[in-house]
Amino acid sequence: MIIRTFLFGLAAALAEVLGGSIIYLKKSWPRRVQETLLALGAGFILALVFLKLVPASIHAIGDKAMLYCVLGFATLHFFEHTIVGHLHFGEETHSHVMVSKVASLSAFSGLFVHAFFDGFTISIGMQFDFMLGVLIFLAVLLHKFPEGLTIGSIVVAAGYSRKAVMMSTVGLAAATMLGVCTLFVFRNIGAEAVGAGFAFSAGVAVYVGASDLIPEINKSKDRIPPLVVFAGMILFYLSDTILEKMAQ
Repeated sequence: MIIRTFLFGLAAALAEVLGGSIIYLKKSWPRRVQETLLALGAGFILALVFLKLVPASIHAIGDKAMLYCVLGFATLHFFEHTIVGHLHFGEETHSHVMVSKVASLSAFSGLFVHAFFDGFTISIGMQFDFMLGVLIFLAVLLHKFPEGLTIGSIVVAAGYSRKAVMMSTVGLAAATMLGVCTLFVFRNIGAEAVGAGFAFSAGVAVYVGASDLIPEINKSKDRIPPLVVFAGMILFYLSDTILEKMAQ
């Protein structure tokens, strides 16, 4: 289980590095592509949360699950928007739009915390239920690539070197793996605590989908990304159906 969880986390981290690598090589990326990928991930995450994570959390630890969900939501909000300031996904995707170095460091800090909880969510999901863990991994994977594009674009727009682009994306990948490594803590505790951690991660996932991703998609001047949110929900349904048949 440890090796399997580690490999899933590593795949998500590498997707982040891939996104940053494209900015490193190309310096810019079509905004529509980024918005479309974010929309697909948002739809998948929200369907996962409300159809699987919340019901499974309540089944595991009862009504207390919703308290931990709220704590998960509040924790990510506190770190992303209170400690380091307001964070936008896709804040800058073109190098001619300049941002300050302070703003870029703030964005990196927010995304670092976000990436840690991505890894944490994969880790706790795999320990709670492997098939749910795979769905969580897919949800994280869908927004990891555009997240790498985002931080790479912000670093370029702030006037840093291309080397700094790679350093920033590798830093976020490391944060993801740090979150995955929480499995060394949770694997030695009781089922009740794992259930609480799973419910907490469900709240984190709600925040990522509803607060980080959907607002950015709704700002789009293109009608396609908002429609792709529904495609993400359909993709979740298909993925869930396939995994259930594989488990039989």
